[in-house]
Amino acid sequence: MAATTILAVAACSNGGGSGGGGGKPTASDNAPAKDGGTFRLGIVEPTAIDPYNVQESEGTLVAQNLFTGLTSVDVNGKVSNALAESRTANDDCSQWTFKIKGGTTFSNGEPVDAESFVRGWARVAAKDAASDVAYHMNEIDGFKELQDGSATTFRGLSAPDATTLVVKLAIKDCEFDLRTFHTAFSPMPKVAGPATNKTFNDMPIGNGPFKMEGPWQHNSKITLVRNDSYGLTKAHLDRIEISILNSANADQLEYQGFQAGQFDWARIPTEQLSVAKATYGPKNEWYDWESNGMNYLLPVTFQGPLKSKEARQAISYAIDRDAIVNGVFKGFRHKATTLVPSAFKDAYQEGVCASCVKQDKEKAKALAAQAGLTPGTKLYFGYNTGGGHEAWVQAVAQQLKDVLGLDVQIDGMPFKDMLKKDKSADATGMYRAAWGADYPTPGNYLAPLLATASINEDPTTHDAQGDNAGRYSNPAFDALLQQATGTKDQAARDKIYQQAEKLAIGEDQALIPLFTRQQQRVANTQKWANLTYDFNENPTLATVSQK
Repeated sequence: MAATTILAVAACSNGGGSGGGGGKPTASDNAPAKDGGTFRLGIVEPTAIDPYNVQESEGTLVAQNLFTGLTSVDVNGKVSNALAESRTANDDCSQWTFKIKGGTTFSNGEPVDAESFVRGWARVAAKDAASDVAYHMNEIDGFKELQDGSATTFRGLSAPDATTLVVKLAIKDCEFDLRTFHTAFSPMPKVAGPATNKTFNDMPIGNGPFKMEGPWQHNSKITLVRNDSYGLTKAHLDRIEISILNSANADQLEYQGFQAGQFDWARIPTEQLSVAKATYGPKNEWYDWESNGMNYLLPVTFQGPLKSKEARQAISYAIDRDAIVNGVFKGFRHKATTLVPSAFKDAYQEGVCASCVKQDKEKAKALAAQAGLTPGTKLYFGYNTGGGHEAWVQAVAQQLKDVLGLDVQIDGMPFKDMLKKDKSADATGMYRAAWGADYPTPGNYLAPLLATASINEDPTTHDAQGDNAGRYSNPAFDALLQQATGTKDQAARDKIYQQAEKLAIGEDQALIPLFTRQQQRVANTQKWANLTYDFNENPTLATVSQK
């Protein structure tokens, strides 16, 4: 199972308020693929499109079309080889060997060989990169030395020949190969230089199905064109025009753009989902699916009013998730009582978050009193604008005021700013957060979000550099994760992951699950064939063709 992990991503059922009737639209895609055309869509400003720091769906959309790594993952979580021809662990999973397809190049003609992977990974892990996603490499021997600046080469990586990459780990990980799907593990040409190369940051030269037409025009646009020298199956589209929208109302602008024929793919504002479904469902232009993700509240656990688990449990018990699902989302979302989603069916344990199952005002008040979370206490609540979160954020804030008498201070900001603010040394309170797996394993929820190593505190600023922004830290939890990754048997590994989730979510309330990650999109299936969504909730641009 180290080679292949499969997730069953559940399609939402039809009828009622479930928001179902979706799935993947197909529209007579049996005809031969037709090359050409320009596909248009809107996003908000990414944090980065250079793989060294790609960390959200917008940046991933661009980077995965510019770069191809060792592995690929389909929408159902099935892992396949991309540039890797084989991936093999030694007996105790402390070393992995990847055989790489020979003869492929970057779009500038440089060879994509084993050394380009060594170069790319070391570039991400280097101290000066200050990468927020470098922690994905924290198991590789020599990572710590690169992070603290005492080394400039990655001790655990070697390229004995052009098509062989050997990865020596500092710990045992029988599913390490799954990590290589993340864009941080992309190969890099020599011209990339260090991660501080701003010219390359804005116009990366990759080895993927598309390439940059010109530099990233910040807060305006990104344009990709087909890479005709691509070493695998070539794309059909001529161009992809990505408009960067105002983050304050991006979902509204996307939907309006789709309605006006400006965009071929768009999100829909929450309050317009019912009308959009009624309008575009009959036209086969409506997508509705439950992705491998969770929406949750990120409490700051190392300081402030939510430092104690009792305070965090009080917040969770005070929230009426059912009322928000029915009142705000009109059934287009589902209540979450776990962190690890149901897509991981063998590790899923419904109700592991007891405080998430049903609102309990009396328990909430008792726990709040125990934690010193008294009426009138100020509680910061940060969220990102442009994602349709305003209504439910306000509903949560009102419930916390009504049940606990808290003075909830709502603060909306661009997504990029929120990612920076929740990791700052002076962070407090809680933040709106969501997570979709970077690679298909329960460990990709538990380790990045909750492992001590995933805090990755900057020694100078004391800001968190990893995705454990709430800075939850429990040695017993960390030990369970290490035990899980060192376990070859998939079933046994899943049971250990379940123990870890029970500890962090069930007992410590390290995060506060809210809703499953239900996705809705409208898409121009009248014009485009083979247009659906991928593992990262983005459109499948590398396979789209004209009708």
